[in-house]
Amino acid sequence: MTLVSRLKTTTLSMGRTAVGVALGISLAAALLAGAPRAFAQDAAPAHDHAAIVQATGDGPALWSISDADSTLYLFGTVHVLRPDTPWGSAKVDAAFDASQNVIFEISNPDDQSALMPLIQQYGLSPQTPLSSLLTPEELADLDVAAQTVGGSAAQFDPLRPWLVALSLSVAPLTKAGYDPASGVELILKHRAEEAGKPVTGLETIDRQVEILAGLSQETQLAFLRATLEDFDEATTELDTLVNAWAEGDVETINRVGVLEMRRASQEIYDALLTRRNTVWADQIQTILAGSGVTFIAVGSAHLAGDDSVQAILEARGVEVTRH
Repeated sequence: MTLVSRLKTTTLSMGRTAVGVALGISLAAALLAGAPRAFAQDAAPAHDHAAIVQATGDGPALWSISDADSTLYLFGTVHVLRPDTPWGSAKVDAAFDASQNVIFEISNPDDQSALMPLIQQYGLSPQTPLSSLLTPEELADLDVAAQTVGGSAAQFDPLRPWLVALSLSVAPLTKAGYDPASGVELILKHRAEEAGKPVTGLETIDRQVEILAGLSQETQLAFLRATLEDFDEATTELDTLVNAWAEGDVETINRVGVLEMRRASQEIYDALLTRRNTVWADQIQTILAGSGVTFIAVGSAHLAGDDSVQAILEARGVEVTRH
């Protein structure tokens, strides 16, 4: 492989990493929800929580873990969806209805008031403006991309590369009909609240911001450059993953979302998936030691591949059953 082709392959993989991020961290949906209010002159009105369209087959994958007095369901999610994406299924409904409590990655994925102070703390770097880190050509590409959310390269200039990359990686999705109000977590959270089920999180929104802000500057810039390079293809990549998720095709999620992320950046892969999956497996074992029925819903990238939550649990001797 020549140097040029290797660089092109790396750029493509990093672009797909952006899509993997959208499956692997709830913060992506929170930023998508906030982007119109942050930049647009006339923000779109808030949407009601969407109804779930029933899947034509078995629908998304569902797993369970049980002992004598506990059952835990593991359900992979997509944080943003088109309202007409068919993903409802009787097995998920039954598991959700049987559960006494619901756990997401974070308990408040729709709380913009919690996100904004964190952006101020971890997302700004006026002493190192973005324009000092990018070439004139990259800044021109950034300006074109920023215009899709009603902004400009100048408005992004005080922001750190991770925040710009994540914001722009989800920006094309709005035009393609993706809506955070149709994301799985927000719909299930609404259902849980209506049913009086307690809702908690495996981690906090603070932690998710800290993870991305803790990436090296080199990796943040690679993430941003790849997002700009792959900007027009983001929707196609996410469509592939969403279709696989809705059909329960975990192997495609692993191949397109997880393995591409690992191939592009071990640092991002470890930060977003491996370390978090390990911590979550610890928490799941603690919950299992108690009693009752719990529904756990996390980004589907966490439930695919050799370093998935299920794989970690099974390596520890915990039996995980797919339904």
